[in-house]
Amino acid sequence: MKRIGIILALAMALTGLLLPGCRSGSSDSITGASGKAKLDLPELIKSRTSADGTGVNLNNSKIGLPGIQLMADSPNLKNVRTLALKTNQLGDAGMKVLADSATFKNVDKLSLWDNQLTEEAAKMIVDSANFSQLIELNLMKNSIGDAGVALLMNSEKINGLILLDLSSNQITDQGALAIAGSKHLGNLKRLDLFRNQIGAKGMAALLKSENLPSLEFLDLTANVIDPDASRLLQEQVTLPNLKTLILP
Repeated sequence: MKRIGIILALAMALTGLLLPGCRSGSSDSITGASGKAKLDLPELIKSRTSADGTGVNLNNSKIGLPGIQLMADSPNLKNVRTLALKTNQLGDAGMKVLADSATFKNVDKLSLWDNQLTEEAAKMIVDSANFSQLIELNLMKNSIGDAGVALLMNSEKINGLILLDLSSNQITDQGALAIAGSKHLGNLKRLDLFRNQIGAKGMAALLKSENLPSLEFLDLTANVIDPDASRLLQEQVTLPNLKTLILP
């Protein structure tokens, strides 16, 4: 077995630097936008949209349902491919707007970190005519849960994913088993499951999964196993391309 870099939980502070758009602060490097301009909603959205209209960074803007509806109705966003929408108080109602509007049909990088989303939002992603080109999906710090994970894992919408962040989503072994058993994650290179409720059974399934052949980075920090179990899990890894494994 290839040597794998095992990073201690104390190194978690560094992981935000490894992945654009995953755990950034007031800006998201997948669009390159930054700042907290205090403008009305139309001007704010315009100021956070890239010159070519393909990227929008509204991280930490709290635009809510009115803001996402304005975006959906805007002809200037018909070519948008990257949406960074961390902490915008969208809820499942805002997710419905994203899922129903043809404005977002070309989106391939979607960050919905910290938006009070539930398993209903996962169902909307799966059922939508949009999101068939996704390569990055960040759902960190929501309430997708095991049921939402199962919906996503059974969908062809995730076939092209290279990056998936499901950190802080109340996921247990059941959800981890759904991920390990999914036939749609063959292209996935990075998987973040930080701060869930995954135990040794779920972790072992992930580390031995035959359905994650491209996975290079796996973060399982702040889940529910002790250090002794963590050391035993390190011996069970069979993922062929895993380079970085972060265990509790």
